[in-house]
Amino acid sequence: MSEARNIAFGFLHRDGDRWLHVQAVAACADGLRPAVAAEDEDLLVAAAWLHDIGYSPVLRDTGFHPLDGARYLASLGHEREAALVAHHSGARFVAEVRELVPELAQFPFTESALTDALTYADQITGPRGERLSVTDRLAEAVRRHGPDAPTTRAAPRRDPYIQAAAERTERRLRRR
Repeated sequence: MSEARNIAFGFLHRDGDRWLHVQAVAACADGLRPAVAAEDEDLLVAAAWLHDIGYSPVLRDTGFHPLDGARYLASLGHEREAALVAHHSGARFVAEVRELVPELAQFPFTESALTDALTYADQITGPRGERLSVTDRLAEAVRRHGPDAPTTRAAPRRDPYIQAAAERTERRLRRR
């Protein structure tokens, strides 16, 4: 078992649906290895395992799971994983709504094949691990979180980024 999987298991295995989601995102990321540089393949899968650890009540600080998870990973010295977790699935747009931009800025963001692939893996995997289209996943999140949720309020800016990341990832996969 990988270190990333062990960390995720330790924090999320008791949360049945979340654990199903994380396992499916990691499996999806494993299949997306051809969409990233060879030296980033393992990092993609590790970040997929870790992307939701901030939901753990043990790590909850700000209540913004990308930031809470990233802070924990940074405390372990996992800087690259922390940056990916901090910014997965357009978290920067939600951070704006939550007024957490300065806190999130502690973690560098670079739009790349790696960040695109992680976002894609998360956004084609439903909350119980089921495969969805990006469009269906975005609509599902609005239904699940409600109209006043920060994720929903960020959707006008976040959703086009997610759709573009998905398109770039699919294009990279077709080329290989």
